[in-house]
Amino acid sequence: MRFVECTAVADKYGFDTVWFGDHLLPWTHRRRGAPFVWSTMPVALDRTRKVNVGVFVTTPIGGRYQPLIMAQAAATLDNMYPGRFALGVGSGEAMNDALFFPQGWPKWHERIERLAEAILLTRKAWESTDYFSFEGRYFKVENFFLYTKPKARIPICFSALGQESASYAGTFADHLITINPPETCRDVIFPSFESSATKAGKDPSRMEKIVPISVWFIDKKRGAEEVRRSGDAGLLAKEARDERDPRKIEKMSESVSDDRILASKCFYSSPDDLIDRIDRYRKAGATHITFDIQSFPERIETLGEKVLPYFSQGR
Repeated sequence: MRFVECTAVADKYGFDTVWFGDHLLPWTHRRRGAPFVWSTMPVALDRTRKVNVGVFVTTPIGGRYQPLIMAQAAATLDNMYPGRFALGVGSGEAMNDALFFPQGWPKWHERIERLAEAILLTRKAWESTDYFSFEGRYFKVENFFLYTKPKARIPICFSALGQESASYAGTFADHLITINPPETCRDVIFPSFESSATKAGKDPSRMEKIVPISVWFIDKKRGAEEVRRSGDAGLLAKEARDERDPRKIEKMSESVSDDRILASKCFYSSPDDLIDRIDRYRKAGATHITFDIQSFPERIETLGEKVLPYFSQGR
């Protein structure tokens, strides 16, 4: 599988983490595949030696995944490959999760509350030294004990798109994931995250701020047209996260403006294109940059040869 091949290439070039998406359906119909990430990750870990492997992101909000199932799965991977598993969580998208809520897809505020409560329950399962009960608004557990504990504390990365969700991330999680432009990160998202973390008694300087950059290996002049033709522009539509059908998300590409596409994607025609974008995020306060390039090993090779050396030299 190409995902496993990509992980091996990333390991070879010294990337620190490979993140796997957790999708029941692909974002767009043209992608044609959506393998089960919890089966793929251990294979990728087993065929590499140094690179971390993580899920970006899973949704333990009580639909597709219950928190205790996620807690068990994560702890098992950490036992098999100590310190190499990374866990990202989010409030979910209708495409992946609405099917498991037959009474109706919950509104965002309910989903974010479910996610916060799921993190508390997960930590309780990982850390409890005896049987325990948990009484929450959405999750109720009576007399439970997780026998397979993580080897060490697994950090939880919380996906947050807006100011309020960034505040939840600072309160309940260890690290932040966000996909906003550098200026929005600097002025809105990061301050909200750090302020809430401080109020929760945490040290924000020890908490990572993770930003994925969507990289397209095409000249910027043709980039917007190509992204729209691929269907991936549909992901930028406001309604995409509440849409259940990848075919309809793909169709939404037609309504997304060139300006929106150009602001959200990084078009790679030379290493400087990507280095400049990374530097903008670093100056905004990001501490961890990921590259969204889908399953193309040759693109990882290009980044490993042309981009990573710039940062490994301390610049």
